[in-house]
Amino acid sequence: MTSDRFPSSRPDVRESTDARPPQTRPSWPLGLDGLAYGGDYNPEQWTRETWVEDVRLMREAGVNLVSIGMFSWASIEPRQGEFHWEWLDEIFELLHEAGIRIDLGTPTAAPPAWFFRAHPESRVVDRAGRSLGPGSRGMACPSSPAYRSAATGITRALAERYGDHPALALWHVHNEYGAPVGESFSTFAQDAFRHWALRRHGSLEAVNSAWGTAFWGQSFGVPEEIHAPLPTPSVHNPSLALDWRRFSSEQILECFRAERDVLHELAPHIPVTTNFMAHTCRNIDLWKWADEVDVVSNDHYLIASDDRNFVELALDADLARSIARGRPWMLMEHSTSGVNWQGRNVAKQPGEMARNSLSHVGRGADAVMFFQWRASRKGAEKFHSAMLPHAGTNSRIWREVRELGTQLEGLAGIRGTRVRADVAILWDWESHWAQDLPWRPADDLSHRAQIQTWYERLWRDHLAADFAHPEDDLSGYRLVLAPASYLLTDAAAAKLAAYVREGGNLVVGPFSGVVDAEDGVREGGLNASLAPVLGVEVHEFCPLRKGDDARIVLGGHSVRARLWCEDLQLRGAEPIGSYADGPVSGGVAATQHTYGQGTAWYLASDLDVVDLSVLFSEPYCAAGLAPRELPEDVELLERIGEDGTRHLIALNHTAEDQALPAGDHGTVSVPAHGVATSRRPRVGA
Repeated sequence: MTSDRFPSSRPDVRESTDARPPQTRPSWPLGLDGLAYGGDYNPEQWTRETWVEDVRLMREAGVNLVSIGMFSWASIEPRQGEFHWEWLDEIFELLHEAGIRIDLGTPTAAPPAWFFRAHPESRVVDRAGRSLGPGSRGMACPSSPAYRSAATGITRALAERYGDHPALALWHVHNEYGAPVGESFSTFAQDAFRHWALRRHGSLEAVNSAWGTAFWGQSFGVPEEIHAPLPTPSVHNPSLALDWRRFSSEQILECFRAERDVLHELAPHIPVTTNFMAHTCRNIDLWKWADEVDVVSNDHYLIASDDRNFVELALDADLARSIARGRPWMLMEHSTSGVNWQGRNVAKQPGEMARNSLSHVGRGADAVMFFQWRASRKGAEKFHSAMLPHAGTNSRIWREVRELGTQLEGLAGIRGTRVRADVAILWDWESHWAQDLPWRPADDLSHRAQIQTWYERLWRDHLAADFAHPEDDLSGYRLVLAPASYLLTDAAAAKLAAYVREGGNLVVGPFSGVVDAEDGVREGGLNASLAPVLGVEVHEFCPLRKGDDARIVLGGHSVRARLWCEDLQLRGAEPIGSYADGPVSGGVAATQHTYGQGTAWYLASDLDVVDLSVLFSEPYCAAGLAPRELPEDVELLERIGEDGTRHLIALNHTAEDQALPAGDHGTVSVPAHGVATSRRPRVGA
């Protein structure tokens, strides 16, 4: 069951998903032979003399792609209907003459002051009913007709002027949808939510049924009574709140589609992207966005407070690749060093920028881009690092930027190759939204903590992992992990059952399969959707008091739960772990169940990353997987070409030189805090 889950007969084109007749579209920025390298460029902040210097230095650094225009609406259209193109025309020509390709942004994340003066009703409204003013970043209310009209208007003007320019490689719609604006409670949004709810459920009676409004006497008698989850004296209706999250994500997606369709209409030969924030932006269901873009791109910034943040980086990159369905994707933004918006913005150490960049490349990125090219002297992000920092060309950062450009140029042959993974981890934004709603049995049983812990176990075992939606076809994977699947649709439950029945290996974590698509507990118990596959029923959730733990005997080892236990009743499963103390002392803590031709394991408690190795040993064995014996905190990443050529990227996060056994690549020497690469042609070539 070796996985190449994302087949593509034509790796550089994809099918259109807009309403117009189907056609193939480019799926990579035009005119790039190797990996893309560059960053956001904001020339409106600088003089023309600086532009000339910037282009010269870009060539010196090996830059071949820059993103421009993301926040330029006020510079392009300073007054409604009055366009100033001369400066942008000049930038296009300077970059074109230098052979640098352009990713042109639509500036709709920053409407100009005149727009908000003309349309104050288009401001974002927060949950408390406050209208948020301009003067920062972030779009207007996504449901505002005036905003949508103005956004498509500026997009059309850009496409008409630059759609056929030979330097144009990529359209970049908006900037980081969902951050910071993930929802708006304007009258436009509330009206749209009423219509959306009736369309989704079919009738007012169906809305009442789906949301369980009979509880606490919340039933709606007429559509006008349907409301957003505004502040209430006590907790809000959870099913309504979950649908509000779906609606808000879809409203923002409608804004993207409107701009994208204009670009497809006027410049169908140029691919369109928007920059996601895969792991860190919780407002957008990116599974629903993935097929709407021609190229998946992602922004990632390290969490400075995490001294092992290279693991979270790896998770985010694997998630971005999975959203792209295995196709090459773009790292659209990351930082050369510290950022400016965390509590303590820790600077990157020598070599860390290259390790970060190559970690993304090793996980399928064919572009390494930064925010931003030149550090801003004013504004909210003047302390954010850049490719050309305030310290200039005599700085360590500049030297490392040049070195990275040379290194990426030498990796041109990796472009278009794929990562192969035998393990999938289930990830579902809708389930996360539902689990995050108030009044759950324990606030601190976090789906993100569960997923990150299970992911890190795979990372330490050097097993490549994809992420998958629970309704995906999982048949190509040897092993599927479901660390936190609180909400499972009927379709998802059926897919998981079929996967195991047909020979798959499934490991499920606690508090999973609890509710249906509307956040309702199914008839049949607290895990009714998974009980037949797992061979076990959950009769009660038994979270631990803060500071307590529960000892579990698992596979002859003693491990500990720190947050959560469950009261399980066997229905065909074999117990493989039991509680030695705690609220369910003597009860079953972990099970194994043969279902059809496959096997399902269930863990009813949280375990840390070390203790998970005990649980995973048997599923690994059943799936034919073996952890690699390597020093701690090193990585071996491999991408494989259609011709069988294997590209290895080795990362060393330690302070010691490492000699790593790398199979067909032999022994790879990696300096302390460094990287190494290797290429092996297919056997017989």
